[in-house]
Amino acid sequence: MPIKLAPRLGAFDYLGFYRYFLTMCTHHRARLFVSDPAVRVVVAQLSRTADAERFSVIAYCLMPDHIHVLVEGTHPAADFREFVRVFKQRSAFHWKRENASTLWQRSYFEHVLRDEEDTVGVARYILENPVRAGFVERPEAYPYLGSMTVGVEKLLYSVQI
Repeated sequence: MPIKLAPRLGAFDYLGFYRYFLTMCTHHRARLFVSDPAVRVVVAQLSRTADAERFSVIAYCLMPDHIHVLVEGTHPAADFREFVRVFKQRSAFHWKRENASTLWQRSYFEHVLRDEEDTVGVARYILENPVRAGFVERPEAYPYLGSMTVGVEKLLYSVQI
């Protein structure tokens, strides 16, 4: 059965100072993000790409078979679709070089946050993911989450988990 691609919003240009909740799954939902070296490859490319494509990474969490990221454009020309394309390409390249396997499934899921939507609530959802999955009792015990804009302790405090 062919994989149905998630549609993008036709009347939205994905440019500028918008916030996005992004979810990307590993190829065949393989449990790849279960060790520090594996996670480091992806987080390094997330940081590099966010800087290059003018996005701030408010929160992220790598679960064994997917990643959640909350990002915000920091420039009028910040292009979310390009950010995702470049991130997937860079991380997949480095992953394949180190692991000789495919990293991502096709496409991704995004939600454009509206002005009235709560950034803190989305960050809380991301950080509580390992708790809901039963991996840890508190988010701070999970090693594969964080922020590239504030320290993890400050992020956890600001979302009051």
